[in-house]
Amino acid sequence: MPFPIINSFATWVLKQRIHQIELFLKYPNEVQEELLLNLLSQAENTILGTKYDFFSINSYATFAERIPISSYEDVEPLIERTRNGEQNVFWNTPIKWFAKSSGTTNAKSKFIPVSPETLENCHYKGSKDLLCMYLNNNENSEMFLGKSLRLGGSSQIHESNNTYFGDLSAILIENMPMWAEFSSTPSNKTSLMNEWEAKMTAIINETKLENVTSFAGVPSWMLVLLTKILAETGHKSLFELWPNLEVYFHGGVNFEPYREQYQKLLPSKDFKYYEIYNASEGFFAIQDLNYSNDLLLMLDYGIFYEFIPMDSFGKANQKVIRLVDVQLDKNYAVVITTNSGLWRYIIGDTVRFTSLKPYRIRVSGRTKHHINVFGEEIMVENTDSAIAKTCSQFNCEVIDYTVAPIFMKDNQKGAHEWMIEFKKLPHDTLVFQKALDENLQAINSDYEAKRYKNMTLNELTVNVAQPNLFYDWLKDNNKLGGQHKIPRLSNQRDYLDLLKIRNEKVVS
Repeated sequence: MPFPIINSFATWVLKQRIHQIELFLKYPNEVQEELLLNLLSQAENTILGTKYDFFSINSYATFAERIPISSYEDVEPLIERTRNGEQNVFWNTPIKWFAKSSGTTNAKSKFIPVSPETLENCHYKGSKDLLCMYLNNNENSEMFLGKSLRLGGSSQIHESNNTYFGDLSAILIENMPMWAEFSSTPSNKTSLMNEWEAKMTAIINETKLENVTSFAGVPSWMLVLLTKILAETGHKSLFELWPNLEVYFHGGVNFEPYREQYQKLLPSKDFKYYEIYNASEGFFAIQDLNYSNDLLLMLDYGIFYEFIPMDSFGKANQKVIRLVDVQLDKNYAVVITTNSGLWRYIIGDTVRFTSLKPYRIRVSGRTKHHINVFGEEIMVENTDSAIAKTCSQFNCEVIDYTVAPIFMKDNQKGAHEWMIEFKKLPHDTLVFQKALDENLQAINSDYEAKRYKNMTLNELTVNVAQPNLFYDWLKDNNKLGGQHKIPRLSNQRDYLDLLKIRNEKVVS
C-alpha cells in the first residue's frame, strides 16, 4: 500500500475517536461514576473484591468508606502473590506482565501490574488518542509518510513463575502489533537493547538514513541522543538530516528547562511539541491543543480518579475528593483505581487543574519530591519555571539540577542549595544565583514570604557541577536511560551531598 494511502487511512481511523472523546468532555463526572461501578463489578469475585464485598458497593460514598487509600507498600504482598503465579487476587483477568519501576534513583523496585485491559484500553488507546488529537489539530500532517523515532529505556524482559517483568517501554514493544514497528525506528531489537551507550550508537546508525517525521521519548534523554546525532552527522540542524520533521511527543519530565535547547536543534516556528502524561500505572492525560502547556485528563481509559489536596496530604485530617470537587490552581496528590486492579492507589505525582470544563491539568511534581522544610511549599513545577526563566535571561543552558535544604543550625538561618550542571555557563554565577532566587520568589509566594528580609531563609546558593556529573552518577548506579533521574527536589540532603562529594573529587 503506498505511503500516502496509509497516511490518509490512518488519519480517517484516528479521527473517528474524536466522537467518543466528546462524550466524556460533555459528561465527565457521569463517565467516571459509571466507570467506577464497572471496575467494581469486574473484580467482585476476586480475593480483594470478596474481602471488601464489591458486590454491594453501589455508590462512591460506600466505595470511599469501605476501601482504604493505599501505597505500593500496602499492595505489595498482593502483587507478589500474583507474580508468583496466583491469579484472581485483585483483578479478574490473568495478569502476566509487570512494569518494573523505581521512579527515580531509589534502589527498591516496584512491580506494577499490567492487565490485558490496561495494555489495550489504556496505554495503546492513549497512544492512538495522542495521534488522533494531533491529526485533528493539524489536518495537513504528513507524519505517516515517514517514521517515528522512539526512545525507550534500557529494557529487558525477565520471566518468573510464568509471569514477566521489565520496563514499561519493553512491555509495550513486546505486545504491540506488527504495523507499529513498521512505522517506527529503530527496530524492536535495537529499542530493547539493555546497554545504554551501545544502544545510542545503534540507534544513530539505524535512524540517520530514515525519513524521520516525529520523535517520542523523555526530553532529557532524547536531547542526549539528538545532540549525538548532530555530532555524528555534522549537521547544524536536525532539519538538515530529516527535512520532514513535524512533531515531538514527550513526557516523563517537565519540558520547560529544555525548551530553548530543543528550539536551537529544531529552529522552526512550525515544529510542534505535544506532551503526554503516562506512567507504569497508566496513561493519564494528553495535550489536546497546539502550542499548549495543559493536558486533557482522559476519563475513559479504565481509570477512576480521586485527589488529595496537598495541604492535607499525609496528615490526620487528610481529605480525599472526587473529580467533581477539584478546584483550579490547587496542588493535588493523584489517587487512582484501575483496570489492572490498583484500588485507591497513590501514584506519587501531584497535579493542578488549569481548567474544569474540560478537565485540564499540569503535572506539578511528586509527593516525595518537594521542599517544605520551612513552610515554603516548593514544587518541581516552581523550580523548573524559575530556572527556565533565569536561563533565558542570562542566555545559558542547563542539563540537570537538584535542590536540597540547608538546615538551620545554631543561629544560622536556613536556605536552599542547588547543584546545577550547565551546558552553557552564565557569565556571572553569583548574578545568576541572585536572579534565580528572585524568580523563584516571584513564582512562589510562600517562598517569597520566607525570604522577606531574610527573616527565615537566606538567599539560595548555587554549586556549578562539573561536566557529566549527573550522567556519570546515574551510569555508576546503572540508571542510564528511560525515566531514571535524580530527584529535582528533596527535603533531605542525601543526593546533594553525594553529588557534592563527587563534584569536589572531580575538581581536585
